[in-house]
Amino acid sequence: MATIEAQDLRERIGRFRVLIMGRANAGKTTILQKVCNTTDQPEITDTQGNKRGNHDITNEMVFKSNPGFVFHDSCGFEAGSEEEFKNMKNFISERAHATKLEERIHAIWYCIPMDDHCRTFQRSEEKFFRECDTGHVPVVVVFTKFEALRPVAFGEIKKQLKGVSKEERSKRIAERVEELFTKTGVLDQLGNPENRARPKSYVRLQEMNKADMNCNALLEHTTFALDNEELRLCLVSTQKSNMELCIKCAIA
Repeated sequence: MATIEAQDLRERIGRFRVLIMGRANAGKTTILQKVCNTTDQPEITDTQGNKRGNHDITNEMVFKSNPGFVFHDSCGFEAGSEEEFKNMKNFISERAHATKLEERIHAIWYCIPMDDHCRTFQRSEEKFFRECDTGHVPVVVVFTKFEALRPVAFGEIKKQLKGVSKEERSKRIAERVEELFTKTGVLDQLGNPENRARPKSYVRLQEMNKADMNCNALLEHTTFALDNEELRLCLVSTQKSNMELCIKCAIA
């Protein structure tokens, strides 16, 4: 019965569509590969189905390992191009308010890398969250490269760690990481009441270059950020890596 329902959902909704955003080297491609359980590059096509090598926000990226996902990449506007920013705003507005569910973007993943913790919230983030109307499309903020805060934290309290146990050392470093993260002010910026785009959820990802790391947390947060039950079921049936999520969603 569940299989029939999943097929029915796919016929009505098509594929689960995600817009991934963030600066260059924020780890976006790695995230998509982990979600689709592959190390291959995606196939990129334009709206007519013609293969493309370059990224345009309207182009679709699909991985052969899981064609149930279709991704769009915002690359361009983060570099400061006003024209690209306008194109991105128009794309989100059109796809967020599309009449047909299969033509809409169903979720936005905004990646903010933590490897430059002094500059986490830059002009590109400010413009997006302040000016973009995402409608009912949930925005999930993904803090990538979170492990980069650990050596900074260690360097700041190195002298205080002499002679302490391994357990106490790990605890103090973790506490300083949290202090560093809070000090960036990124959560305050994202929660600014003047923002038009409001994150529905936050996810921390770290050490994604390791083979055994996954994006289960991102998939779970996205699932429960969705207001539409059909879309929630569509995402759960599309992702193939997190069986625990299927159980949690069934219970919910």
